[in-house]
This record gives sequence, C-alpha cells and structure tokens, in this order.
Amino acid sequence: MNERKETESGLAGLDLLSSAVILLDGELRIRHCNPAAENLFAVSQRTCLGQPLAQLLGSPPALMKALDNALANRWSYTGHDILVARAQAEPLHLDCTVTPVDLPGAKLLLEFRPIDQQLRAAREAREAVQQRANQELIRNLAHEIKNPLGGIRGAAQLLARELAAMDNAATLNEYTNVIIHEADRLQALMQRLLSSHRAMQPAPLNIHELLEHVRRLIRAEFPGVQVRRDYDISLPEITGDREQLIQAILNIARNAAQAMDGTGEILIRTRALRQATFARKRHRLALEVQIIDNGPGIPEEIRERIFYPLVSGRSNGTGLGLALAQTFVQQHHGSIEVTSRPGQTCFALRLPLRHEEKGAT
Repeated sequence: MNERKETESGLAGLDLLSSAVILLDGELRIRHCNPAAENLFAVSQRTCLGQPLAQLLGSPPALMKALDNALANRWSYTGHDILVARAQAEPLHLDCTVTPVDLPGAKLLLEFRPIDQQLRAAREAREAVQQRANQELIRNLAHEIKNPLGGIRGAAQLLARELAAMDNAATLNEYTNVIIHEADRLQALMQRLLSSHRAMQPAPLNIHELLEHVRRLIRAEFPGVQVRRDYDISLPEITGDREQLIQAILNIARNAAQAMDGTGEILIRTRALRQATFARKRHRLALEVQIIDNGPGIPEEIRERIFYPLVSGRSNGTGLGLALAQTFVQQHHGSIEVTSRPGQTCFALRLPLRHEEKGAT
C-alpha cells in the first residue's frame, strides 16, 4: 500500500512539470505521460497508454540506441536536436534526457524539451531586459520633452493675445494656432508614453467583454474591416487592469487594420492553454488571445524589432502602439508573440488565468 501511494505521489509530481515526461516499461511501452507530454505530442494518455513508444515518436536511431543502452547498462543519456517525425503535423526538434528508474511497471523516464521552447525562453529574457531599458529611456525622454512643450504652448497663447489687436491678426493667428495644435499633439504623445508607468488597478475581468469593446471600436473606426470572432466561452475570468488590457488589444487590432489600409479581415480568437510556459513561469492553465489579420505581413527587416519603441512598418506610424501593448501585457505577467507572412499575421497574447496567480511557479 505504501509503495502504491509513493508511486501515485511521484506521478502527481511529474504532472506538475512544465517539461514533457514519458515513463516506459522494459519493453518500451508507454506507462505514463504527463500533461505537458500530451500537449507536446498532441495525444491523450488514454490513447497512448500501453502503446509502443515508436508508435508515438517513430524510431529516431540515436534515441532508440540510447533506450537500449539505458535498459542494459542503466546509463543515463542526454540527446540534442532529436528529430521526431509526426504523421499529421510538422516534425519536432527535441532535446531528450533518458533516466533509468525503479518504479512499479516503469524502467525509464524520458524528459523532452522542445528546442524552440528553450530559444523562446532565452528570447523572452533578452526582450525583458531590452524592454526595461526602453521604458526607462522613454520615461526620461518624455519628462525632458514635456516641460519645453508647456513653455512653447504658453508662449504661443500669449503671442495670440498680442496679435489680436493687429490688422493682419487672422493670418498671424493661423500660425499661432498651428503651434498650439502641434504642441497639444506632442503633449498627448508624451502622456501616452508616461501612462505605461501608472499603478495598475487589477480587478476580475471577462476577457470576452473586453474583446467585444475593442471589436466595436475597430468597426467604428475602420468600416471596411470585417472583424470576426472565435471565442471559447468556457474560459473563466482573469484578474487585470481593464484599461491597460483594452489599450493593449486595441493597439494591436488598430495596427492590423492600418496595415491593411482599412480593408481586410481580422479574426479574434480565444483559447485555453494547459501547462503553458511564458514570461519565464509555468502556468497549469492560461489564456491565449490571438489577433489574426490577412494583411501584407510585417516586413522581415523589422520583424525582430517590432515591439521596440519608434519602430514601425508604416511611414506615418509612431512605433509606440506595439511597444505599449507589450509593456501592458508584461505588467500582467503575460507575453506577446508574433508570427507573420504575407496574407497572415498573428499576435498571440498569453495571460495567466485568475486562479493561477498563486499557484504558478
């Protein structure tokens, strides 16, 4: 009885891991796979339990030789960039560690780590450092610009009053109005830059209510853009700052509409993610919002820098919308990823669900 409890406890521990784990018996048949493995290989434990490993992964020569050696000599093994072919999906490039174990019915533990996941984690770490540096630079720059703008606007107003008594006041006032208007526009821009530093006001939120609000705004601003939705209405509430999340999603959707010159299609999709790892943390359950457009795509030369401030694919763009969107999402302990090709660009926002905030590690 005690041995059984220890086994069940050990399996429960494997289920909490973010890496994909499979237990094999001495005949290389699957005895257990954790949720991360189910997600990685797109199978359920019910269908693969008792099946030969080769049926799931094929027979990569290096891996199969390592399994034989591990059984015969109880040697551990770590293989890098193992190619696993899949019948109805793209092949996977994986790192794999094989460890002999002594569990009832199980002789080997296989731990798989997708190489792209490791690269994603490293990229997220680099982006986080870059983002903090960008935010501090923008914040200091905005403060430095804001004060002179106030002086320029005040001087233009005083000049307008002095010109009121002159014969050609109408013509000259046109110039002062331009100065005041442009100063106001720059001050609004500075306020947008500084708004990312305000304290968050978290509260329970229905993500679909937020998305419908964004959808109405986009349809009003861009009548030629069709905005479709594909919602998973079973998703629970999240905890977040309503205004920040609306602004983040609106910036991405508006950017998509502008990239399509106001004519095209945007799809907003929501899904639940199990055992998702992002922002350098593992979440047993998370929310993903995809914003997909059928526009021309992001130019390749700026694709890696698209979230940097002042980087834009449009000649009249400020390059601030996506930078602010990333800042707001990161403040919610989430992440944004983008994939793009001509005809399809997808921004994927990933956020931890409400009950995961205390349990994420």
